[in-house]
Amino acid sequence: MSGPFAPLGVPVFRRLWLASIVSNFGGLVQAVGAAWMMTLISQSDAMVALVQASTTLPVMVFSLIAGAVADSFDRRRIMLAAQLFMFSVSVLLTVFAFLDWLNAWLLLSFTFLIGCGMAFNNPAWQASVRDFVGKDLLPAAVLLNGVGFNVTRSVAPAIGGTIVAIAGATVAFLVNAVSYLGLLFAVWKWEGPARLEDTRREPLSSAVGSGFRYVTLSPNLIRIYVRGFLFGLAAVVVLALLPLIARDMLQGDSLTFGLLLGAFGVGAVISGLASARIAQKLDNESMVRLSFLGVAVAAVVIALSASVPLTMLAVALAGAAWVQALALFNTSVQLTTPRWVVGRALSFYQMFTFGGMAFGSWLWGAAVESVSVAWALEMAAGATLVGLAVGFRWPVPPKMELDLEPLGRWQEPPVGMDILPRSGPVSVAVEYLIDEADLPAFSELMFERRRIRRRDGARQWTLLNNIEQQQQWIERFELPTWAAYVRMHGRTTQEDGRIGARIRALHRGDAPPRVRRMLVREPGHGRSTTTVEPPHLDV
Repeated sequence: MSGPFAPLGVPVFRRLWLASIVSNFGGLVQAVGAAWMMTLISQSDAMVALVQASTTLPVMVFSLIAGAVADSFDRRRIMLAAQLFMFSVSVLLTVFAFLDWLNAWLLLSFTFLIGCGMAFNNPAWQASVRDFVGKDLLPAAVLLNGVGFNVTRSVAPAIGGTIVAIAGATVAFLVNAVSYLGLLFAVWKWEGPARLEDTRREPLSSAVGSGFRYVTLSPNLIRIYVRGFLFGLAAVVVLALLPLIARDMLQGDSLTFGLLLGAFGVGAVISGLASARIAQKLDNESMVRLSFLGVAVAAVVIALSASVPLTMLAVALAGAAWVQALALFNTSVQLTTPRWVVGRALSFYQMFTFGGMAFGSWLWGAAVESVSVAWALEMAAGATLVGLAVGFRWPVPPKMELDLEPLGRWQEPPVGMDILPRSGPVSVAVEYLIDEADLPAFSELMFERRRIRRRDGARQWTLLNNIEQQQQWIERFELPTWAAYVRMHGRTTQEDGRIGARIRALHRGDAPPRVRRMLVREPGHGRSTTTVEPPHLDV
């Protein structure tokens, strides 16, 4: 099997993908039920828009912790726990609806709790996709996940609208609860990859800080996050206001709402299947700009339309733009991030994108309260054009082939004293001899080296020039503990190793650069011990 369906040739991915389609079907049926029930139990248009926000807000709030958990613990167990939590909440929601105990705030609370489960499930799930299919099939697998979700989106909302119209929202909630069972079984059957990380696991609080430091020192990721936030902020207007579009602009019912959601899914599926051909002709930034433009056109058409078929076409265009942009953002994050931090990188992506969606849902709902649905759509179209224009200054990174596998050449060195993983701080000095003619190249490479060191955990990085021997340059930095120093070297990628090799090529000594590793000691707290180590390829 080849092309966009190649990942389905991997049995574990195929099982989980099919189970996730069933689960997504239930989730979409539940979303129709929740959104339409809110129109019945609340007279506030803003509360209707908050149904969408209540699901996306937890992803923004808990993303940092969820990403650190996904990188630090067994992702299979995380997914099992998150799916069990969402199943339990869905059962409670069904019971409350059956007993007629629901009010607007209780409904928002239940959807918020389901969103919390999603917040912890998504980073572990998305970071595991590469474990399912490998690096080469990753882009196709990410896109196939999006296509699978939108296949269900193309039929589930219409079915959900029918269920709500015939049997009520309680049955829609029950369908969602049952839909978790297949995915729970599929994840339980998956053995998961063997965890090869260092047994000295980074504490959770430190892991959150490491993730934050990594992404803030990764310019390519920052660009993706900013564009993801702007896209989510503007593009969510169609989904957030869809119940009001169906009810107020088209004078429809829950079935009309389901048809519009189905049109969104059809557009997304068609776009996903055509994505490979589009990617061959357009670079990443061009695809993102087209996605922004597609949402802008769709929002304006919906604002002006009173026809169900025309509105469905515009909603389908928004769905096509939606899947193109979000799949590209997700794949770009994974292909520009090493495995040790990919869960946290994805969680930051989700935090920005879903944060934009949550803020946009509230913003456009407030605009409806103040003006009208049509005006809110037109304002969102203007915001979409702003997001498009930002790309001229800060485009998303182009397609790159980065080797982010661990370098794996560094070995923990012998030491001249008893040292524990918690011993520290550790100060490291690396001595280079550089000819004057090579200083411009050396300076440029050390600028990149500083970013890599700090990104991977080093602090107080400095570059010193020996006054008495001007050829000698000393790179100095600190790590809080010996365990942190070992972890830093475990994070070095093949791509980082190329920078190190270019730096060493400029070194003019008879031996490789000299490395000194020292424990920092305050006066009066024992004798300071310094260990001078033999040279190592990667310091």
